[in-house]
Amino acid sequence: MIQPLAFIDPSAQIADNVVIDPFSVIHKNVVIGSGTWIGSNVTIMEGARIGKNCKIFPGAVISAVPQDLKFEGEETTAVIGDNTTIREFVTVNRGTKDKYTTKVGSDCLIMAYAHIAHDCEVGDGCILANGVTLAGHVKIGDYANIGGLTAIPQFISIGSHTYIAGGAFVRKDIPPFIKAAKEPISYMGVNSVGLRRRGFTNEKINEIQEIYRIFYLKGHNTSQAIEIIETEMKPSPERDEILMFMNLCKKGIMKKNSNDSSD
Repeated sequence: MIQPLAFIDPSAQIADNVVIDPFSVIHKNVVIGSGTWIGSNVTIMEGARIGKNCKIFPGAVISAVPQDLKFEGEETTAVIGDNTTIREFVTVNRGTKDKYTTKVGSDCLIMAYAHIAHDCEVGDGCILANGVTLAGHVKIGDYANIGGLTAIPQFISIGSHTYIAGGAFVRKDIPPFIKAAKEPISYMGVNSVGLRRRGFTNEKINEIQEIYRIFYLKGHNTSQAIEIIETEMKPSPERDEILMFMNLCKKGIMKKNSNDSSD
């Protein structure tokens, strides 16, 4: 159902059962999947690709041009997966010629006033709380939970199943499965509560904890810790994911607070 006071460009591809409330604007070169609700005063700009059964609340702006002086008008997209909720006044910019797209996964909750800049990749099942700000080229793994007002600069990577406390400034890459908090942001242990909610067994959580004891608690430098993990820990999907993240790290890996004894 499309309200008569909404503006829809004739070229936009809107599924039959999409609901668009009054005063929203849908530009050309937009695709919106079935079952999606677009609240009042939403702006969906050129290049948006919105999945099925999404909810986009009033004031959100999806697929505006990047806030990047290098952008030259290239044709790019902003992709929102299925079953994702985007709350009030969220902004998601489309990509640049670096990746040509900005992606938000399926089953995500993006809370009010969050900003997702050009060429970011947000995985499935993520929660970005109120006022989270992602600069360009940030990558966030599946099921990450990021607290309100967290600021994440360009090119930072956040691993899957992480928890970042609110108000953080993320200066370094944050590996999978852990909690991060304090200033400067630091390792605060394994995200055992989040992992149990996602169905991880105690045995698997203990394995992850042992990996991070080697990395953070036994006095090794990064290269030494990676070598020990590779040689002494049995291969598993979780071990391999952690090692891959560490080996691909570009911004440096978050440290442990030297005054903290978290395990």
